Amino acid sequence: MSALLDFAAIGIGPLTLWMFGLMVTLLLTGMPLAFVTLLVALVFALLGYGTMAVPIITSRIYTFVESFVFVSVPMFVLMAALLDRSGIARDLFDAMKLIGGRLRGGVAVQTIFVAVVLAAMSGIIGGEIVLLGMIALPQMLRQGYDRKLAIGVVCAGGSLGTMVPPSIVLIIYGLTANVSIGDLFTAAFIPGFMLAMFYVIYILVLSYIRPGVAPPPDPVRMPTAEKVKLLKGLILPLLVVFFVLGSIYAGIASVTEASAVGVGGVLLSTVLRGEFTFAMLRDSAMQTLATVGMIVWIGIGATALVGVYNLMGGIRFISELMTGISDNPTVIVLVMMAILFVLGAFLDWVGIALLTMPIFVPIIKTLGLDPVWFGVLFAMNMQVSFLSPPFGPAAFYLKSVAPPDISLGEIFRSLLPFIALQVLAVGLLIAFPGITGR
Repeated sequence: MSALLDFAAIGIGPLTLWMFGLMVTLLLTGMPLAFVTLLVALVFALLGYGTMAVPIITSRIYTFVESFVFVSVPMFVLMAALLDRSGIARDLFDAMKLIGGRLRGGVAVQTIFVAVVLAAMSGIIGGEIVLLGMIALPQMLRQGYDRKLAIGVVCAGGSLGTMVPPSIVLIIYGLTANVSIGDLFTAAFIPGFMLAMFYVIYILVLSYIRPGVAPPPDPVRMPTAEKVKLLKGLILPLLVVFFVLGSIYAGIASVTEASAVGVGGVLLSTVLRGEFTFAMLRDSAMQTLATVGMIVWIGIGATALVGVYNLMGGIRFISELMTGISDNPTVIVLVMMAILFVLGAFLDWVGIALLTMPIFVPIIKTLGLDPVWFGVLFAMNMQVSFLSPPFGPAAFYLKSVAPPDISLGEIFRSLLPFIALQVLAVGLLIAFPGITGR
């Protein structure tokens, strides 16, 4: 089959609008993003280049899925699925009373620290929000915490997996941008911890300025025996974090090898705790298959679409368009962030990464900016997308386990102060790139 349209005569500008319009139309029908991007890629490839373009699409897809580092994605998803079915997170939450027990708003602070440790164990967001929604939210509501604060802490804390290594967002960015994932993990460590501290400071300031939003700390001192018992709940999770991140930062293991170490560590933890069953392993594997299958299909569709768009000259067109906005690289980065903010309100982060990064990263390199720093900036931006209405996934994850009287509208209103903190963190990363240590 030969080409049906002369793309050169039509021009890349109108073609870009046609492609975008077709994507929006198909998405409005409820068709999954993965199939939308794949269908649009196939339609434009056949219209403009005939069947000769199909091998080009398939070669790009093969390049995406053959990467050895991609194996780490199902491993980290499996870790999260196993954690979801074990009592490790609950014991970890109880153990964090040692940190938050003497503070006003201590349970909320405790929740943030638990979120950081869980993020460092698996890098998965959805399961973490559900876990915290089942463990932390009922306890905060029962103790008289302001509902908006409790809801915001669970959603914002649970979304830290986007930033804290081993973040799946950073792994997908590294694969897409051809950037060292180890470097991304190292650069993201301080910004991720910084954002968590923003949440803690906000909780403490709010709790002490407006005492009604959080109960006072328990005046009864915890017995030493109870402290020792609680400390035991920290041992296994911290060992897993130490071996996963420690092996990566020390250069002992690659990200893929470290992910396998993490799965082994979590499995061993469930065995030592007497929680391991084959039913648990089977259910975790099935959940992993569903999650990774979604990621792979979105990746296939987005890779095909970007490949066809590049063949049309679209990436060069967008690059010239972006660089023509201003001579100031910071202005161009701000425009990119604005585009990502808008896309994040409507699309899944996987699709955003795979659709935009092949276009944005070459521009970043052309401007002489560090693609590793930009990867951390992208991950921080995706923090906002997890909370932003109308389709912020964090709200829907929490709604699935929250009490029936908590509406989606109330959840989204509760997230506004935390979205402001995330935007502040994005601004600081742009103004002070040295935060990443680059």
